[in-house]
This record gives sequence, C-alpha cells and structure tokens, in this order.
Amino acid sequence: MAHHEILPEATQHFIDLEEHFGAHNYKPLPVVIAKASGAWVTDVEGKRYLDCLGAYSAVNQGHCHPRIIAALVEQAQRVTLTSRAFRNDQLPLFEKELCELLGFERMLPMNSGAEAVETALKMARRWGYQRRGIPDGQAEIIVCANNFHGRTTTIVSFSSDPLYRDGFGPFTPGFVRVPFGDLAALEAAITPRTCAFLVEPIQAEAGVLIPPDGYLAAAAQLCKARGVLLLADEIQTGLGRTGYLLACEHERVRPDVAILGKALSGGVYPVSAVLSSSEVMAVFNPGSHGSTFGGNPLACAVARAALQVLVDEKLAAQSAALAGPLMAKLRAIASPYIREVRGRGLLIGIELDRRARPFSEALASRGVLCKETHDMVLRIAPPLVVSADDLEWAAQQFAQVLTA
Repeated sequence: MAHHEILPEATQHFIDLEEHFGAHNYKPLPVVIAKASGAWVTDVEGKRYLDCLGAYSAVNQGHCHPRIIAALVEQAQRVTLTSRAFRNDQLPLFEKELCELLGFERMLPMNSGAEAVETALKMARRWGYQRRGIPDGQAEIIVCANNFHGRTTTIVSFSSDPLYRDGFGPFTPGFVRVPFGDLAALEAAITPRTCAFLVEPIQAEAGVLIPPDGYLAAAAQLCKARGVLLLADEIQTGLGRTGYLLACEHERVRPDVAILGKALSGGVYPVSAVLSSSEVMAVFNPGSHGSTFGGNPLACAVARAALQVLVDEKLAAQSAALAGPLMAKLRAIASPYIREVRGRGLLIGIELDRRARPFSEALASRGVLCKETHDMVLRIAPPLVVSADDLEWAAQQFAQVLTA
C-alpha cells in the first residue's frame, strides 16, 4: 500500500484528523482499525487483517479476550482507583498470583513498561548503595548496545540509537554500554561500582536479535559471582511470547529482577510490574517510590484475568508449537531480498537487504499487518491465540510479497 495510493474516504478522514491535530511522533501504516477480535482486526471500511504485530506483544492473549474484558467490566462497575493511600481487594491477589506463577518472592506494580524499567533502575542503584557499599552517586549499570527499554529521559540516555537521543539531552549518567551477546565485554565492564546488568533476553526492537547460545546463562553466573544484579527486561519477550512464560527460561536462568508489561494485561489496560526477591525489594520504604495508578484495582483485576488466560489456554506451549511450522515456511521462501529469518517462539524477524517499509505496506494491502523495525527487518509477533491455518495463509502472503 503505497503512500501515493488514493485511500478510501473514511480512512482518509481519520488520517487527516490525526495529521492535523496530533503530534507527528509515529509513522503508522495507512490502516485505521475500528474493531478487533482474537488475531484479527477490522478497519473503518470493514476490511479484515491478520494482526502479525500483536501490539508489540501486548495482545498475546488476543484482541478483546472475552474473559479479560469481562473482568474489566465487572471491576469497572465496582471500583477503579483507590490510590495507594488505601488498600484494595485486588492488588494482594494480583501480587500473590503473579509471584507464584513466575517464582518470585515480591512484586511492585506500575503502569507502563518504561515505568517498570525506571523502577528497576532505581531499585538496583539503591541496592548497590545499601547492600554493596558503592559510594553514593557512583553506581553504574551495564546495558547492551542496540537496547530498547523505553523512551523516558533516563532510558534514552543509554540508548545507542541516535533517533531516540537527538535533541533530548542532557542525559543521565551512570550507564556503561557493551555489545549484546559478548560475554567477555560484559566481564571487562564490571567494576566495584557496578550494581546491575540490564538486558533483553532477545532484542526485539533492534530486529529480533538473539544472543549466542549459553550467553544468558553465563551472564547470570558472572553476575552472581561478581555480586551484580541481573535485570531481565521481559516486557516484549515475556508471558508466553517465545514459548516459555519468560524468555530467560530457554537457558534456565532466573534473573534477580524481572520486568514485565505489555501482555501482563492482554493489551486491555496499561499494567507493568517488577519482580524480585524480598532482599532486593527491601530497599524500598514508604515514600521512596510510587505511582497513583500503579496497583489500581481495575489494573489488577485485568492482569489477574490476563494471567489466568495465559495459563488456562497454555499459550506459551501454543507459541512454541506454532513457531516451528511458521519458521520453516518463512525460511523456505526463495526470495532475493531475505538475508536471514530468525526467532524464538512467535517472535520472528525477517532481515532484508533493503528497507522493509515497502514490504510492510504491500503486506497490508494483502490483509497482513506487520511493521518494519530497524529499517531492514520485518517483525512478526501475532497474538498467541492465532490458528495454524491463519499462520499458513500469512506465510503465503509473505512469500508473494517477498518474491514479487
């Protein structure tokens, strides 16, 4: 679907409004979605599309999952927000269920993924001062090149992408960047001032980059040996996306801190969380961190239902089962443009030898929605409730577009 193409009237109307009144900080495909269910969305003209982006892994449970929507409606009619000045009857249950599901002792709820990352950074620094005796104001956190952890000022401070940094300084100090997947570089970067290593098990935004086998496990061992916290950003990779509840489980790694967002609510409401041990979480005391909406009863009820759907519908196993056939079909495409097809579970990247945007536009015109990332990669991350037949059809559309 090229930009010079004449768009249907209703679609053009909404695009014109957004272009006129909205900030131009996104460049979406020219599709205006009005309805969604499961793995499919419908635009304002009534055309259906298979969603192969899944709101960046936020709708792992599928769009508008009836059980999650029912929990939202029921809770919205009871109480939506109490603030943390008072207790509510949903937060304790959410805390218990999330901790028990993932095997952590404590959790701290927030709203957006970026807020959860910020929370983990604050927690790691304070832990470094209180538990490790790092001199005040000198704690360092090691991060990876090509990381994507959000867009707050502190987070873009340690991004290696100029697009996320240009014009937004001055930046927050205290971060050391190493190449992703390079264990020797990580080891060399650890000093007595290092309090944590923040890493995505798979770099989704950078183009679905998967580290060498054994890297995460070795990094976890190194961090433990050197008294450094391992912070795993599982916002895009967690909650079934890669075939396990956490992507770290591919290497039997239990991070010191797990950061969740996106699919924690099934895409119904912003919910994020930081999970850790009682010892690490003890650095927080009343007043040291908070959020008016973090842990609100509506969010907690939604997240509890979203977790239950993941478990009851065995969506992590479903992701693992669907991934093999899809990867095989994508790798069988005899395209002159494809450099590599890589992925884990239903998080797949097709790296091309040219800009991917025209291909994502061509796919949209065929009824498949996905989006380019890092210019040259088509990222595929459909809702985990997608059917094998739907994926087979989608693979045919990719083949048509990539061999045209």
